[in-house]
Amino acid sequence: MGAGGIRIANLSKRFGEGDTAVLALKEVNMEVAPGEVVGLIGPSGSGKSTLLKCLGAVIDPTAGRMILNDTVIYDDGWKVRDLRALRRDQIGFVFQAPYLIPFLDATDNVALLPMLAGVANGEARRRARELLAALDVQHRAEAMPTRLSGGEQQRVAIARGLINRPPVILADEPTAPLDSQRAMVVIRILNDMAKRFETAVIVVTHDQKIIPTFKRIYHIRDGVTHEEAGAGLGFD
Repeated sequence: MGAGGIRIANLSKRFGEGDTAVLALKEVNMEVAPGEVVGLIGPSGSGKSTLLKCLGAVIDPTAGRMILNDTVIYDDGWKVRDLRALRRDQIGFVFQAPYLIPFLDATDNVALLPMLAGVANGEARRRARELLAALDVQHRAEAMPTRLSGGEQQRVAIARGLINRPPVILADEPTAPLDSQRAMVVIRILNDMAKRFETAVIVVTHDQKIIPTFKRIYHIRDGVTHEEAGAGLGFD
């Protein structure tokens, strides 16, 4: 893989100590290039969520190495001082539920993150409106979350994940609550945004509707990843 993207080498995560210890991840190896959307699949309890939390700097790995956008963030210990800033500036999160702030309209839900990073309110809102337009939801820019459809809420959530132009997007079951048509729209948007912003995207999913869209898939079993070729249908 070339410069940028995600590189994970020999990553492990152990919960507990001694006889009660559980090894949730066992020497995970994974690469995702800039502009690429990769699927991460596996049965419940296989380690998918644990891997995403380690990569998102939400929990501490036990050992291994993680590189985001050519920066070593973990090498048998964190190599960045401010994990909160890392999550804010380098990693975008898209979840199964949109988790929009109910008392903010669509624009301010998206603009809040750069505002917290010190961007002036007007500039943050301009960026938010630009991204909402790119996601074809600009006509709902002033709508409150309760006035948005499920698909519109998810588009706003994707815009929020992209607003700081992070080199990495981690999407955890982003299509689970959606019907087939809306699920495919969300995956198409993630693919389009990955290419446009050279973002490396990992999508954790059980959703059989979207698995054929991935060109590459990592299947995790018992904490170990196995790379598989995907069908890659529909997003060339």
